[in-house]
Amino acid sequence: MNHKIRAVIVNPNVPGRLALSEVNAPTPAANEAIIRVAAISLNRGELRRASTAEAGWRPGWDLAGTVETPAADGSGPVPGVRVVGFLPSGAWGELVSVPTNALAEIPRSVSFAQAATLPVAGLTAYHALKKGGFLLNSSVLITGASGGVGNFTIQLARLSGAKVVAHLRQPKYEAIVKAAGAHQVVIGEDISPAQEYGPYHLIIDSVGGDVLGKALGLLGTNGKAVVFGTTAGREVTFNAGNLYALGGASIYGLIVFHELKQESASVGLKWLVELVESGQLRPHIDIEAPWTQIADVAQQLIDRRFPGKAVLHISN
Repeated sequence: MNHKIRAVIVNPNVPGRLALSEVNAPTPAANEAIIRVAAISLNRGELRRASTAEAGWRPGWDLAGTVETPAADGSGPVPGVRVVGFLPSGAWGELVSVPTNALAEIPRSVSFAQAATLPVAGLTAYHALKKGGFLLNSSVLITGASGGVGNFTIQLARLSGAKVVAHLRQPKYEAIVKAAGAHQVVIGEDISPAQEYGPYHLIIDSVGGDVLGKALGLLGTNGKAVVFGTTAGREVTFNAGNLYALGGASIYGLIVFHELKQESASVGLKWLVELVESGQLRPHIDIEAPWTQIADVAQQLIDRRFPGKAVLHISN
């Protein structure tokens, strides 16, 4: 008989809809290792899904922990190795089975908490910047730059040698984005002051609405706008004539899950972990708490009460 573990599930009858519950321990496929999870990171996307999901659904994308049982096919790390991993759902449990191509080893100098922030936020930033190609001395505009993805994107763009312009709707986070490496900061609902630092080789947008509509007018020849979120609205109006007059300018809709079908998560995770190990990438963690506080921390994230990442530690 399958033994039980604790995991986060959707429970519509409790405040916040998220609670710890006993579930069956994972039964891994041949290419999956069983990971004893030490830390998890929260993202708004999975919390939005949990807000409408059926009872018993298991959210969770980001995890870090230790290999308990290696994959039966011989791929991936051996028992006892510290790893960071990604799952399309169900990562928030004491034990989870993860495909070995979605795992990367964590060096000793990188904490479980730091590693847990990397899968969705880090990989989104990594794949968004890859769409821009060679970024050395190029102008890059990052909208909605105060969030977890935005912070990683600023740091990685700066590491790539780009001239980084961060857009914020609220002035209170200016110091945070400057600390992440933004050369210039534009604040407010109106993004047009960013024109001073353009035209842009790459625009990475998570806001949509009027911000994206105006930002598209700031692209340069062969420039690219990568859109991965629409927090200010899905409807966008822009001057199409200006866009095609640039020649080669384009808009790319990025969903990290789609990108991970083209390149396995382990590739980007290994790259990100090495940058953290060398001190070149610093996860911005605002909240660390035990996972028993999942509902409260999730609500704080949904309400945007802090800009950085939230990491929960799995307690025995």
